[in-house]
Amino acid sequence: MKAGIVGLPNVGKSTLFNCLSNAKAQSANFPFCTIEPNIGVVNVPDPRLKKLESLVQPQRVVPATVEIVDIAGLVKGASKGEGLGNQFLGNIRETDAILHVLRCFDNDNVVHVDASVDPIRDKETIDMELQLKDLETVEKRLEKVGRSARTGNKEAQKEASALERLKKGLESGTSVRAIGFEEDDYREFVAPLQLITDKPVLYVCNVDEQAATTGNAYVDRVREAVAGEQAEVLVLAVATEADINELETFEERQLFLEDLGLDEPGSSKLIRSAYSLLNLQTYFTAGEKEVRAWTIPVGSSAPQAAGVIHTDFEKGFIRAEVISYDDYIRYGSEAKVREAGKMRVEGKEYIVQDGDVMHFRFNV
Repeated sequence: MKAGIVGLPNVGKSTLFNCLSNAKAQSANFPFCTIEPNIGVVNVPDPRLKKLESLVQPQRVVPATVEIVDIAGLVKGASKGEGLGNQFLGNIRETDAILHVLRCFDNDNVVHVDASVDPIRDKETIDMELQLKDLETVEKRLEKVGRSARTGNKEAQKEASALERLKKGLESGTSVRAIGFEEDDYREFVAPLQLITDKPVLYVCNVDEQAATTGNAYVDRVREAVAGEQAEVLVLAVATEADINELETFEERQLFLEDLGLDEPGSSKLIRSAYSLLNLQTYFTAGEKEVRAWTIPVGSSAPQAAGVIHTDFEKGFIRAEVISYDDYIRYGSEAKVREAGKMRVEGKEYIVQDGDVMHFRFNV
């Protein structure tokens, strides 16, 4: 599961990516490793891991991860192949969520491709290119389905109706995620198209240091503009985050953050937001050898969660022994949780909750 960083050129995308690529942005326990020049696997900062580590004293700790992709800057006409358009759109189609960086600061020394700062205009530029590409996909599908619909095929007629609604919405400048569909119609006709503007989006408002905690008028305009989009907005002073990364010690970084009125680096909040945007959650395994955070989609069953460790665990699943994270911390050890009768035995139907500490019984 991966999230792609998108935006116009010179809005702070690469600086943000570099912030995420620096282990000092969080702490030594949350490193970053580069797979390719523009793809990184970033560990998800999770204070629960530190608490479990202090109680269990394992040989190693393994955090959850999320993949971040730095996608080339987009320009007007990308949907027709301008600039790196086709490459950009191909890369973004492969991601599961979008981190859309918007410039929300004034600085005469940083050139803007459109010569002035206007995050709403910038957002609309990218939205339009993505919507045009989606419209192309919808029209191709509609042309194919339309032939069957005209012969009286009921299923084709239902799909054609959904596609016409998509077409009308996209032509009016509405992203797919903001076009309401009945759940069955969405699952059957919209989701299989894997449309770009259907992906969940987080708008990252890149502000200057003075606006890091409070935002500014640009941010207010962005919040107002995306109110109907089912999208999140995160305020981040990207250049300031880069300055924090340059400091050598954890203590120096904490002092810098305190001076700004921040309790943690914004990059940590961004990583957790991306994780949430991808509809992911964490469960833990805890033992002497390892305390580990495992990543699963929200709504996963116990066997599906077990399968993340090994497919044999899912195939031969018998039961799961489950301790809530709060109970584990309250009682201080697995043994004491057992004594208190707070360990639960769950079967195949159990839906795993975020933070569950689990042990699986299986037979292959």
